[in-house]
Amino acid sequence: MWKQLIDNFRGYKMTNRICEILGIEKPVIQAPLNWLTNAELAGSVSKAGGLGVLGFNAGQKDVAAFPEETIERMRGEIRKVREITNKPIGINVVPSSDVATDIFTAPMLNLMVEEKVPVAIMVGTLDADWVLKFQQKGIKVVFRAENPGKKNTQEAVNAGVDVIVATGFDEGGTIPAKAIGTFSMIPMIVDAAEGKVPVMAAGGIVDSRGAQAAYALGAEGLYVGTAFLLSKESPLAANIKKMAIGMTAEDLLFYRTVPAYYRSLPGDLPNKLLDMSKGGATEEQIYKEQNGYIGMRDGMLLGDLTKGFASFGLGITFINKIESVSAIMDKLSTTANY
Repeated sequence: MWKQLIDNFRGYKMTNRICEILGIEKPVIQAPLNWLTNAELAGSVSKAGGLGVLGFNAGQKDVAAFPEETIERMRGEIRKVREITNKPIGINVVPSSDVATDIFTAPMLNLMVEEKVPVAIMVGTLDADWVLKFQQKGIKVVFRAENPGKKNTQEAVNAGVDVIVATGFDEGGTIPAKAIGTFSMIPMIVDAAEGKVPVMAAGGIVDSRGAQAAYALGAEGLYVGTAFLLSKESPLAANIKKMAIGMTAEDLLFYRTVPAYYRSLPGDLPNKLLDMSKGGATEEQIYKEQNGYIGMRDGMLLGDLTKGFASFGLGITFINKIESVSAIMDKLSTTANY
């Protein structure tokens, strides 16, 4: 165990299990981020040695009318990435055992095979059947539980996933239901995985200090959202980037909603959502008022905090300028002070 950790500290070359599994140079995955990814961001992360990921609505500003349109839009983004780099990329999938309502996973799997996308970022509740289906097509599966814990980690190990993500309460986006901080979550999930599957750390990690702490606790890689959102290549609205750079974790509003909690920069709608949360409104009422996940598009992609919200992780405190993806990757993958 200690030899493995020491090896991880020495340059993250192909001695790192995550690099070996995913075929990348640095054990860093850019979080899918739904609306807030596109070919430029994902391609830049992969070109810099990590794994860029296309979120479900990557490169789009409106909802597709039909599932087939979603698939073809994704195909277009994949091909744009290929113009930037031929290094590995990933695609976000949210499979369900309910075949009557899951109209996207099967065609997305077919698309990944056709376009030779080697990694699926599987988010939500574990579905062992879908893990097997992706792997049978030669696609690696990175599993990130919506609410990580010992039980679903052990289930993921038994299902044969290739990589597990330990997401702490420090993250942006959809926050886990239990208030377990990132640096408590990491060793809990590492211990539950028993060394059988490598674990990546997610939640509030934006620089070399956070990276070093994560590795010291047993993580073998980093799964990063906020840092890449505040990159030059990110499609995040310019006014939101400018606003976020001046904020710290203390400034973020925290409120209840479906499925558990969200954080946001202040603004007309986020302020209202916080008031509703404090006033005893139900999670469903608050979720409806925030316009579900469309509210994230409106707030972060379109930059309108009268109609949407802008969610970031607690690592926002340590970001004080907009930098290139390559510069951010350098910070996340430095081995200084080891």
